[in-house]
Amino acid sequence: MTARSSESRIHRRLIDSLYTEAMLLADEARSYFDEAGRAEREALDPLIRVGFSCESLKVTTRLMHVIAWLLTQRAVDAGELKPREALDPARRLGHAPQFDADLIRALPVRARTLVEASANLHRRVGLLDAAQENELAPSPVHRLHDRLALAF
Repeated sequence: MTARSSESRIHRRLIDSLYTEAMLLADEARSYFDEAGRAEREALDPLIRVGFSCESLKVTTRLMHVIAWLLTQRAVDAGELKPREALDPARRLGHAPQFDADLIRALPVRARTLVEASANLHRRVGLLDAAQENELAPSPVHRLHDRLALAF
């Protein structure tokens, strides 16, 4: 087994693991914000209730950005997209909506946990997205090697 195929297999397993995590978190968020969280939201002060609704949308946005990025990575692994195509700005992760820490402290515990988990997942996937650009940039050593190969 070559180092490249080993790296590819590890990358695929990481993407699959993150995809599973994102889908489970999305299902948990949907369940909470659509069902269980309604009673908790109604018990909140009206201004905090608006913030609760905004944060639920931000959680969904973060998770959809992550899932779309992970699906792009799966398409690259399957050969449906070239790695360079994944660097198109439309296929990149995108920015995560920020949250107000004071508002988050006023939310019910489960809502706060979902907001923080979605932000954490987005941050981790963001590190992979940033690293992907660096991986595809030719290193000076590779450029020198290519120049030497052309010369001889």
